[in-house]
Amino acid sequence: MTTINISNLSNPGFSITAQLAQSFLSKFLGLMFKKELLINQGIVLAENYESKFSASIHMLFMNFDICVVWLDKDLRVIDVKHAKKWHFAYFPKKAAQYVLELHFSKISEFNLGDQLQFEYEKNI
Repeated sequence: MTTINISNLSNPGFSITAQLAQSFLSKFLGLMFKKELLINQGIVLAENYESKFSASIHMLFMNFDICVVWLDKDLRVIDVKHAKKWHFAYFPKKAAQYVLELHFSKISEFNLGDQLQFEYEKNI
C-alpha cells in the first residue's frame, strides 16, 4: 500500500500521514471495523475523476466519528464535514476526486479553498 505525506499549504503547521485507497474494496472498507484512528493518521480515497456520487462515503460499521475533507482534482478543499459513526451517507457539496478521512479533531485545520500537497511514498 502507498503512504501519502499530506501538508496544507494554506496552513503551514499541518502535516499528516495517510494510506492511499484506490481499489473498490479498499475504498469501500475505508476505516470500517477499525478500533481507533490515531490523531496523525488517516486514509485517502482516490477516484479517477471528480464526482459527487463516487466521492460519497458511508459511516456504517464505524466505531468513531471522523473529519472528512473532500478535494478536487487540484487538491483544493471543496468541503469539510464532521462525519458521525453509523450515519448512512455523506456527500460533498461539489464534485470531488479525493476524500481524506482523518481523526475528528482535525476538522478545525481545514477551510474551503485550502491547497493541499501530497508526497507519495511506496511501502514495500
